[in-house]
Amino acid sequence: MQGIVIKSTGSWYQVRLEDGEVLDCRVVGKLRLNDLPLTNPIAVGDEVSLEMENETGNGLIKGVLPRKNYVVRQSPHRKHELHLLASNIDQALLVTTITNPRLKPGFIDRFLLMVEPYEIPTIIVFNKADLYEEADFEVFAYMEDLYQGLGYTVILASAKTGDGVKELKALLKDKVTMLSGQSGVGKSSLLNQIQASLQLRVGDISEYSGKGQHTTTFAEMHPLDFGGQIIDTPGIKTLGFIHLEPNQIAHNFREFFALSSQCRFGGACLHRNEPNCAVKAALEKEEISPLRYENYLYILQEIEDLNHWERKKNM
Repeated sequence: MQGIVIKSTGSWYQVRLEDGEVLDCRVVGKLRLNDLPLTNPIAVGDEVSLEMENETGNGLIKGVLPRKNYVVRQSPHRKHELHLLASNIDQALLVTTITNPRLKPGFIDRFLLMVEPYEIPTIIVFNKADLYEEADFEVFAYMEDLYQGLGYTVILASAKTGDGVKELKALLKDKVTMLSGQSGVGKSSLLNQIQASLQLRVGDISEYSGKGQHTTTFAEMHPLDFGGQIIDTPGIKTLGFIHLEPNQIAHNFREFFALSSQCRFGGACLHRNEPNCAVKAALEKEEISPLRYENYLYILQEIEDLNHWERKKNM
């Protein structure tokens, strides 16, 4: 038998069979992904082979079919291991906001760095537009110009008023989409606007910290009435990259990679202090964003500050 994993709750998985039946399943044996140290061997979106467990009526997952793609992040609980977020997706949908909670531009670039190695198209949604003041709209205009100029789709939306939802539905139709974002940006509220029948639980922003509180605790795939599937993932607080080398950071800032062939050291250039660096030259001419460059340097330094043992432990 074969099926698609539609929910992950740790050691148990819900699998939708080809006839539409949903089984509770557990994994038999050890499954690995390219010898990476994973906290979870299976992700929502995986196509799996399974058999019935006679005693309980549950399913036993025996293997994972070849993946079209997958997304991993550094585990938030085990810094030397990776967490498999989703697989076999057509696109990623990042929900953020300018205010409530306050925008962290560095998080956008960290998210893009997470999906860029797998060439997954990304839609960036700036939610809670109903709360924006004039200064917030100016920030949005800057971010829209920046990321659309890099080839990403940017949408201004409001889960409260429904603005932007029609445009978003058109992009989600007939696609498998991974939905992600920091806690408190209104992912669940926006998904309820997209499909009201889901009635997902929503939370408030903490008055003390100004941060969101988790309402989605497990990844789950939801079918969309108008066609397509959306994988709702738990809110992300931090993103680390123990599995990437410094040159991979440089290669996955797409505008830097496009210029790297013009650098003296080509693909080996880290665009920092190297002579005849095309990226540094473009920065001086204001042809690339200083914000993106600053975020790049911060991530690069973070990776280099981790010694080789830290980055490679158990890998």
